[in-house]
Amino acid sequence: MEIGAAERYYLIPLLTTKVSIDMASESSSNDSSPHPYATYVAIAVALVALQTLVLYLFGQPPISTDGQVKLWEGEVLSAGNSQHLSDWYTFSHIIHGLLFYGLAWVIFRKQSVGVRFLMAVGLEAGWEVLENTPMVINHYRQQALAQGYTGDSILNSVSDNVSMMLGFLVAWRLPVWAVVVFGLSLELFAAFMIRDNLTLNVINLVYPFEFIADWQSAA
Repeated sequence: MEIGAAERYYLIPLLTTKVSIDMASESSSNDSSPHPYATYVAIAVALVALQTLVLYLFGQPPISTDGQVKLWEGEVLSAGNSQHLSDWYTFSHIIHGLLFYGLAWVIFRKQSVGVRFLMAVGLEAGWEVLENTPMVINHYRQQALAQGYTGDSILNSVSDNVSMMLGFLVAWRLPVWAVVVFGLSLELFAAFMIRDNLTLNVINLVYPFEFIADWQSAA
């Protein structure tokens, strides 16, 4: 698949999210049930299914190519990283959920939490697809801790979105101060354990600094 064609696929979950939000908003406004969340859950499942389909069309493996399915992969510099149910970067996706909740609350405060949840799921699905395009994979390989990276397995990518959902729900239920403490704790813990976290990942993705690469390589 040509790179240009691959990059366009990430728009599919985002466009579908817009349609889904419209459907969910109309459904919730007309639904007299005290529990309208079933609609949001069904649409979220559909968005993740679409994410799965696009990754399958990209040629990403359903599970790790060694045939194993692990609950946790703790080795960053291994072929199993980003292939199993969880790894050190799962913390980053939980933080995605914290950030998406805060962003949606500020910008779309008048929308229901269910609609904001769908926005987050669609945004994460779009990122998961974009992350597995040749352009982004090759860019990741320039980082000290991502050399040899070939993209996520479909299982890992879906788990990443579920982790984001968990973070979103945590942010919804906890007070702001607790969410901030929780997010910072995850960032500091990952930085201490593997010399990488969401902040460093974003910095390296935008512009790889040599001093960061040297520090990470020395681990």
